[in-house]
Amino acid sequence: MNERPTVRVAQMRFFPAFIACAAVLLASPGARASVAKDAVRSDVGGIDVVALRTSVQDVVNVVGSLRAGDDRSPTGDVMLATLTGAMLDKGTTAQDKFAIAQKLGSVGATLSFSVDTNTLEIRGKCLRKDLPMLVGLMAEQLRIPAFSEQEFEKLKVQLQGAVQQQQQDTDFRAGDAFSRAIYPVGHPNRQPTAEQMLANMGNTTIAEVRQFHEKYYGPTGMRLVIVGDVDPVAAQAEVRKAFSGWTGGSLPPAATSADAAAEARTETIFMADKTSVSVVLGQATRLRFSDPDSLALRLGTRIFGSGFAGRLMANVRDKEGLTYGIGASLSGDSFTDGDWRIRAAFAPALLDKGLASTRRQLDAWHAEGITDAELARAKSELSGTYQVGLATSAGMAGTILAMLNRDMPLEFVDEYPTRVKAITRDEVNGVIRKHLDPATMTLVKAGTVGTAGAPAAKSTPPASE
Repeated sequence: MNERPTVRVAQMRFFPAFIACAAVLLASPGARASVAKDAVRSDVGGIDVVALRTSVQDVVNVVGSLRAGDDRSPTGDVMLATLTGAMLDKGTTAQDKFAIAQKLGSVGATLSFSVDTNTLEIRGKCLRKDLPMLVGLMAEQLRIPAFSEQEFEKLKVQLQGAVQQQQQDTDFRAGDAFSRAIYPVGHPNRQPTAEQMLANMGNTTIAEVRQFHEKYYGPTGMRLVIVGDVDPVAAQAEVRKAFSGWTGGSLPPAATSADAAAEARTETIFMADKTSVSVVLGQATRLRFSDPDSLALRLGTRIFGSGFAGRLMANVRDKEGLTYGIGASLSGDSFTDGDWRIRAAFAPALLDKGLASTRRQLDAWHAEGITDAELARAKSELSGTYQVGLATSAGMAGTILAMLNRDMPLEFVDEYPTRVKAITRDEVNGVIRKHLDPATMTLVKAGTVGTAGAPAAKSTPPASE
């Protein structure tokens, strides 16, 4: 749920993070073989490596994570992790960035790095014969980046521009402010302000980047998943060879949990000349994905706010015509406790009606729960989309990595459909009432709107953030 500007550090292509998350949530084994039975998992020089051969021909997908995300940045240098990760593709001490790009491009391979709240993410794709080269370049960029002063200064200008551009986006501003409204200082999911990011970035030096890399990059806490037309034993041997002698890295301490608010609060962010008002309504849940109640709450949330069949879209959009887009989701709960939120956009003139309609749906869902018909439909939808998600080696690799990062065993990938099928209506309705309280949820509005919710005149001064 990273709200910071993200540079998708990549050779040849970019990888949208939210697509990966969707594949994770909607994937399923179907008729394929057992992941737990067929995958080979071992500790390779401190790296947790999982390799799985699938029926795909010639292609191999590699995904990985390293605990060097934004939550490792110090309070006074909140962009340090992002800056460090974004320097990985600027060349190494062995060769420049153009030579690396040429090697990858000449064989149609891709390799990318990106930083999110908790991790540095690694994604690669190549032909079977080129896996040794891909793993070797991955290790080289992780272990001995050049950290060129000239490249670093160009990167800072790029990121500063991205931060400034984000401030004009109503969706971003609403989600960004929501994170600070519900998460305490020190929680990984609490995002820094734009002022903090810009000020810190301007002062960050390349020496500090090198120090961050030395302290947090290493095999400890690193995971690597290799899926496709691959010999698992040979793949692990390539990882062992490429990363031989690498040391360091660390796991972060346990994060401070976010308590649900004792009373409702509203925050309004005035932005002039916007055609829509972005809204976030929700609360901290104190739940991680791995907690027992999480799956039932996810299923209930899907019924309430996922897609055109969800109650929010069916009523607030289709029936009443008050918005083009609205939905509900759980967020930020892979490594820490997360939150539950509704996100929507309304025309300024329809904001009050839209919020009233949204709250009516929320109150009814919370008080009355879901129906047996809704539960059966949601389970059927999950079963189908789940199967499609794991039909590709990329989807399989992403799902395995996500489940491991959520502290779930490999068996969970196989068991997920069965666990979903076993959830009862009473369970779903129980966890909705247990973990959510519409009366104390936080509301954030961002756009051309006054503090009372009515459209604001252009001359109205910005509301306090």
